[in-house]
Amino acid sequence: MVTVRAPATSANLGSGFDVFGVALSHPADIVRVSKADRTTIDIIGAGSQYIPEDPDKNTVGAVADALEAPAHIEINKGVRPASGLGSSAASAAAAAVALNELYDRGYTREELVPIAAEGEAVVSGDAHDDNVAPSIMGGFTIATDHGVTKVDADIPLVVCLPDIVVSTRDARGVIPRETTVDKLVETVGNAATLTAGMHRNDPELVGAGMHDSVITPSREKLIRGYDSVRTAALDAGATGVTISGAGPSIIAACTETTQRSVGISMLEAFDALDITAQVYQTKIGPGAQIL
Repeated sequence: MVTVRAPATSANLGSGFDVFGVALSHPADIVRVSKADRTTIDIIGAGSQYIPEDPDKNTVGAVADALEAPAHIEINKGVRPASGLGSSAASAAAAAVALNELYDRGYTREELVPIAAEGEAVVSGDAHDDNVAPSIMGGFTIATDHGVTKVDADIPLVVCLPDIVVSTRDARGVIPRETTVDKLVETVGNAATLTAGMHRNDPELVGAGMHDSVITPSREKLIRGYDSVRTAALDAGATGVTISGAGPSIIAACTETTQRSVGISMLEAFDALDITAQVYQTKIGPGAQIL
């Protein structure tokens, strides 16, 4: 039997659509696997009632198939589904690391990323690495066709999760198919700024690089209260604010001294709209860990 903790993640980070991701120090999923003749799944925890236990419809079932590693898989969800925090990726990442260990497959962490991404395809329809890469490898990751680049950044973050549901498919459906050269240049510049900030552990640069004028303006319409929450976080000292993944979570970069006030301001902004929310005072953390 092997047990693995895999963290929630935030993908895109504004300017890095389908490329950037960070592992969050919390929350996380806990996955336990044991060898079996066929794959079976049991799920408890946050939103477990909405997650299918059929291996053909669950992210971890796809991972077990890809690794040819049938198992009984127990999932304790700490990451709510449809949260924009890589819920399916956390389970897929934990299962990939656990099954690789259980069956001694010998894959490296980077080699496990595309395998775990097969599980993501069950949810989103496409295999994306931007959530599973940081969940497996930790830190700040840049996932491209050339592989995954990791930076061990240390940036305080606040994540505010409202009681709103935004499906990954809906969030991808509103993405504009064209943009202008000016917006392209701006996005490249912001992405470069964010990357430099991660290398320097500089919250100001990371926050400045979160700005995005291509994807975020279309997706923010799916999150009631986004503008007021973003403004409240910035007024409280956040260096940058954007949508986490597909949403509805909103992520803010900040300093340790402003982290608490930023979290409170985001909760109060949602509360003013009669929207229940919870906040995580977190930071960039490690990837999947064998317990």
